[in-house]
Amino acid sequence: MSALPPSLRRDACLTGLFYLGLGLTGGAVFMAVRPQLFAEDDPVQTLANLTGQQGLARIGIALELGSAIFQALTAVWFAKLFSHIDRHAASVVALFGMVNAIATLASSVMLRAALDTALGHSSADPAISHLFVLTSHHFWAAGAIFFGLWLIPMGWIVLKGRFGPRPLGWILILGGIGYVASVFIAVLAPHAGAWIGLLTIPPTIGEFWMIGLLFWKGLRRTSKYDQK
Repeated sequence: MSALPPSLRRDACLTGLFYLGLGLTGGAVFMAVRPQLFAEDDPVQTLANLTGQQGLARIGIALELGSAIFQALTAVWFAKLFSHIDRHAASVVALFGMVNAIATLASSVMLRAALDTALGHSSADPAISHLFVLTSHHFWAAGAIFFGLWLIPMGWIVLKGRFGPRPLGWILILGGIGYVASVFIAVLAPHAGAWIGLLTIPPTIGEFWMIGLLFWKGLRRTSKYDQK
């Protein structure tokens, strides 16, 4: 696992920075915002959450927009960084990342529509706002499929190009498969919440390991030994 040439060190740092931004914005929405706004099977409560927590809803929309931007930037910079190892796999990483960025953007649009509907009229129909929030939730879930898929070619590149430790490559590949599986389990067995949560742990570990590796690769200077 040699050091990167100077021309790629800056790309590694930028990729790590964008990936960290993606993780922070996406994680904040998923763990802190959505659970407080969306009341499953309760349109009246969802409407009350939107009208009573306008600030939180607007923060959630902004975070989702930021997440879409960071996802797109991360996808582009991963393609730049990995193209010298496997151009095809790097393009697949970028493609899956862009699809997730579009899904996240669509989710934010639906969330904004839900908020505008809730605030637009004093007698707003709770079912309409709830439908918008539910659609936003499903866009988010659809994006998660491609968020899992992009980890698979990413792990393959780590293994093929010796970009990082082999365990990281396998964690990314298996974690990506688990991420995709968790989406289908949520559809086919919606009450299997504990299993879904367990499947998302390995990819989360792999992603933050990758972020740390990117910063380490970007900040590490090329030694005389690496140049031989």
